[in-house]
This record gives sequence, C-alpha cells and structure tokens, in this order.
Amino acid sequence: MSTPTAPGTPQSTPVPASGRRAWLREHSELGVSALLLLIGVLVLTDALTMHVELTQRGPVGPRTVPVVVGTALVLVAVLLAVDVLRGGRGEAEGGEDVDLSEPADWRTVLLLAGVFLGNAVLIGPLGFPVSGALLFWGSAYALGSRHPGRDPLIAAGLSLFTYVVFNNLLGVPLPGGPLMGVL
Repeated sequence: MSTPTAPGTPQSTPVPASGRRAWLREHSELGVSALLLLIGVLVLTDALTMHVELTQRGPVGPRTVPVVVGTALVLVAVLLAVDVLRGGRGEAEGGEDVDLSEPADWRTVLLLAGVFLGNAVLIGPLGFPVSGALLFWGSAYALGSRHPGRDPLIAAGLSLFTYVVFNNLLGVPLPGGPLMGVL
C-alpha cells in the first residue's frame, strides 16, 4: 500500500539491497579513501597533541613531519573520494607474471603473517639472531622453498650477518638474547 503524494512531487523509491551492494562494489575505492582519512586524522591528532618543550624546538620541530604526512593523507583521501564519486576507477593490475584469474593464496599469506608475529613475540626472549633465523627460514618455507638442510643454515647465516652489521657496524642495538655474551 503506497502513501499518496502531492501532485508534481517526485516519488522516491527505496533502493533494493542488491542495488546497494552493487553500488558499494563499484565504489570499493571509497574504503581505501576512508582508511587513508582515518590514518591521516590519527596522525594529525597525535602530532598536534604531542608535548614539545620550547628548548627542544628548532626551526623545524618534531611535529613538522607528522603534520605534513597527516595533512597529505587527509588530502589524498578527499581527492580519491571525489574522484571515485565522479566515476573514476582504478585500472586493474595487468602484469606479465600476475594471473588475475587465480584466487589469492591465503595459506601463504597466513604462514607469512604467523612467521612475522612469531618473530615479534620471540625477539625479546630469544634475541634477534635466533628469532631472525626463524623469520628468514619461515619466510622461505612459506614462499615455497623446501630444502631442509640448506634453508636453516642460510637463514642462520643471514640472521647473524644482519645482527653484526646493525649492532656492531651501524651502532643500532638489537637484542642479543642468550647469545649476548657470545656475539
């Protein structure tokens, strides 16, 4: 049963749910715009509420770069949203080595995420040389390398090399863990 409207008044018809879904699918870049806007606002809020003493400030204070980055993020988010709403669409990626018809390999993504999370958890108690070796070996395994004798040795060598370069040559202290006295 429809409600009567005044003559000459356009009737608004509700958009069906499938139409809203189609519109959202066609304008999915708005999600990227919203994410950029959120990050930009967070960066700006953090920068503008930063406590800075006058003695720490020079011609360019510690707020300058975060304010510039936050402003740029907000500006890009707004420009992207305007472009999408005007009908602009990003081009689909077309690479020689990318088969866009294949689904995402979630097993590899989840294995890599687990390896990175494991590294973040283990770097404190085990130190960088051990957790880095596990990170490098786990990443190689997740990406398809299946050499059980070679991969852990290369990972350990790469991890030790990285530790020595950062800790001893560059002066960037990395946690040594149980190997702190040895290295």
